[in-house]
Amino acid sequence: MTHATVISFALALFALPALAVDQSPQVKRGEQVALTGGCNDCHTPLRIGPKGPEPDMTRMLSGHPEKIVLPPPPPLNDAWNNVASATNTAFAGPWGITYAINLTPDPVTGIGKWREQDFVQAIKTGKHLGAGRPIQPPMPWDAYRHLPASDLKALFAYLKTIPPISNRVPDYAPPKGK
Repeated sequence: MTHATVISFALALFALPALAVDQSPQVKRGEQVALTGGCNDCHTPLRIGPKGPEPDMTRMLSGHPEKIVLPPPPPLNDAWNNVASATNTAFAGPWGITYAINLTPDPVTGIGKWREQDFVQAIKTGKHLGAGRPIQPPMPWDAYRHLPASDLKALFAYLKTIPPISNRVPDYAPPKGK
């Protein structure tokens, strides 16, 4: 199998969207960071396709679907101390319940009003908008904070070029009693 065949297969398998309209080197780098960093893994809802769960690229990076209201998570114990929703956009564990945020440039429900420095600070500090509440698991901000600022700025530039999707994600829910 040639490299081109493998790439074509991967693109078909995950139904990746067309490349961003802005193809500046910074945006191309940001797209690469998003793909290799696994942003779609949690921020793009899964749907059931012909071969099982697959990313719903019509809702690329829009976070937990606002129309899916989840029941309380199942009881957790030491053997199974965290769970994920079927869309892989909501997670429960000892930290509470977290929902993958809308990373699209929608100005009301996404990151459309964020500034580049807000985004970079959020990843570098693990605080929402770089100053708010702590970013909860499973977001691996503590690994991504080691990326160079240039890569985080490129990622932000890429996110600003994708289609905005209006999708209000539920707020973080701390564990009961905390």
